[in-house]
Amino acid sequence: MNGNFEIDDIDVSIIAELREDGRASNQQIASKLGLTAATVSARIKRMEDADKLRVVAVSDFSAHGYNLLIQVAVEVDGRASSEVAADLAKLPEVFAVHQVTGRYDIDMLIAVRDYDELKHVMLERLAGIRGIRSMLPAIATAIPKYKFDVAPIEARDAS
Repeated sequence: MNGNFEIDDIDVSIIAELREDGRASNQQIASKLGLTAATVSARIKRMEDADKLRVVAVSDFSAHGYNLLIQVAVEVDGRASSEVAADLAKLPEVFAVHQVTGRYDIDMLIAVRDYDELKHVMLERLAGIRGIRSMLPAIATAIPKYKFDVAPIEARDAS
């Protein structure tokens, strides 16, 4: 696909509708935006082909019984942080792993059902990964914002 592909105002409007309701049909989106369903379909396909859009479903943690969200900063020693990160990413409780700069080498997010499960994950599963020197867990007590938009999207001026 064209490397110079730019998102325009119509694309931004289509994306906004999909963010509101990812299950909306092309016809529903077209009706709201004053377009044809074929135009909406073609634009979505064009954005997907250019890797500018991916429509995904996001599940609610608490709806599935996950009551604790824990951010864990990990310090690595004696092993490449990329290898430790890859091992952490394999754990089902871990839903995000980031290699970072600063005091710690890895930042990750874990979701568990209760404190017993947290104890098991921290003391058995994570502690068993070679190369972890220290871990600093922080339990989320409130989540004022959890917006799963991949990136802020703005139309670019064509001038």
